[in-house]
Amino acid sequence: MKTFKYFITGLLGLLLVTSCQDEDFSVGDLIAPSNLQLEVIYLDDGVETAAPGLGSGTVKFVATGNNVISYQFIYNGVTEAALSGNKTYDFSVTGLNTYTVTVLAFGTGGISTSKTIEVEVLALYEPPADLLEMLLADGSRTWRIKAEAPGHFGLGPVGGTVPTEWYSAGINEKADRGMYDDRYIFAEDGTFTHITDNTNDDPDVNTEGTVFGRKNLIDELAGPGGTEEGDDIINYPFSDYTAQWALSAPSGVETLSLTGTAFMGYYTGGNHKYEIFSRSANEMVLRTTDGNSSFDWWFILIAE
Repeated sequence: MKTFKYFITGLLGLLLVTSCQDEDFSVGDLIAPSNLQLEVIYLDDGVETAAPGLGSGTVKFVATGNNVISYQFIYNGVTEAALSGNKTYDFSVTGLNTYTVTVLAFGTGGISTSKTIEVEVLALYEPPADLLEMLLADGSRTWRIKAEAPGHFGLGPVGGTVPTEWYSAGINEKADRGMYDDRYIFAEDGTFTHITDNTNDDPDVNTEGTVFGRKNLIDELAGPGGTEEGDDIINYPFSDYTAQWALSAPSGVETLSLTGTAFMGYYTGGNHKYEIFSRSANEMVLRTTDGNSSFDWWFILIAE
């Protein structure tokens, strides 16, 4: 019996040693990216031009380096992934302006190297009078999602030309999600104000509200959460805020750009640029590509 007892005790000890050895693993060498370079290419109608460009405001950045797994670009406080190292920005402030852009290169173990540059960009676009009249009226105009119309919200393929081709919301389908009570105010001084709940401002202003957005991407707002509903986050607590807006027309496409993480309708991340697909005196159809480059998202906005 003693021999059997010693055998069992030895076997247990051997298993314990083996188990500990199995958990002893190595993550490999931690190597920081090196020789990080950032090429600046000015584009006008897709053709390379000399700095600071001929007035389109479009600039392509090409990052390269050694031992790089992925890249991120930071501009105007917004960080965007660019695994290939290529990123294009449309700088829309009229005139010759200087912008600061940072690229982060990530190596093994998440170790990063950064490079920051300043670029001079010329933008000469002047919005047509009827576009400004539609957007601003007499100096400031309030817009909302046109919930009473089919197809006021939806998605389709990136670069598609059929609004809400893959999914089209029905009339008032997204009620109680935190989108229909939002208001978007454009002012002629360039400010964009997002009221996240227009129903709670009577008799006094209450900046508290909720918004609607894409799961994971809406985390960029750094808020407290919300409720998960499939791939959506509904009623995400978020207060009123003010940002800036600008108009441009890269490749002839009228585009409305918002600064920082400002958005309309449904938070999708991305570059916060909304192409104006069509417009009339009091209504516009917009589309934007999400931060995952998975879909184009479509919205119908109507002026109040």
